[in-house]
Amino acid sequence: MKILLSGAHGFTGVQFTRSALAAGHEVLPLKTDLTNASALREEVAALDFDAVVHLAAISFVGHSDSRAFYDVNLFGSLNLLDAVKAAGRPLRKVLLASSANVYGNCEQSPIAESQTPAPVNHYAMSKLAMELMANARADGLPLVVTRPFNYTGPGQAPQFVIPKLVDHFRRRAPAVTLGNLDVEREYNDVRFVCEAYLRLLQEPAARGTYNVCTGVTYNFAGVIGILESLTGHRLDVRTDVALMRANEVHRLCGDPSRLRETIGEPPAYALKETLSWMLSDAA
Repeated sequence: MKILLSGAHGFTGVQFTRSALAAGHEVLPLKTDLTNASALREEVAALDFDAVVHLAAISFVGHSDSRAFYDVNLFGSLNLLDAVKAAGRPLRKVLLASSANVYGNCEQSPIAESQTPAPVNHYAMSKLAMELMANARADGLPLVVTRPFNYTGPGQAPQFVIPKLVDHFRRRAPAVTLGNLDVEREYNDVRFVCEAYLRLLQEPAARGTYNVCTGVTYNFAGVIGILESLTGHRLDVRTDVALMRANEVHRLCGDPSRLRETIGEPPAYALKETLSWMLSDAA
């Protein structure tokens, strides 16, 4: 495949490019700012591609500019879809990366795609709006929307909690300050996510919305325990109310049944393996 990729230089985009190239595909990184609709249309029209993977987004929930979530994640995504449609290429698949954050705080666990979204922050709301508007304006595009649950790996920005913890253990810092400790997340490996995306691109039957998840969750105590076992270092964990979010999603655990039924079982990585990879990469 020739894959048009937005967000190629971001955390997921870098690993997706490696995975796609290793599998024999060609990757065409999109260079234009998503908010520049006319320039975007010109660039896309000049490229030869048969699949699209849209990863570019503002992805940090605590981002300070609420409006930017919508400018980029919603309207920027629609600009890209409009440019792709205008190019008129025959396409195998158009994959849009949304987020499991759209589910918000719900009693159901694990969460299936049938769960009604209930976003509780601007990041999640902008992603859900992207999903709804993309589906409304797809006009025959072979659209797949993914809702990845939390994942990590080398190169993820340090404002995210797992790379923050890895950095503290790597430096053998005496203490770390965190926000909400009473949360539970999947912490999947970015390689697992990229493999799932590649399989969805290649599966003719793939349509609609897919959770990208394993259904395996951890709390902070579990993550810290693994890092302690890997490094032999103990860390004093402190909390700061300034880092706590009033609208924090407390538990995010996904049901991977639909994904597995469509693409089989992508290679999974134990969290210990992922954290070891991150410690080695940061050294």
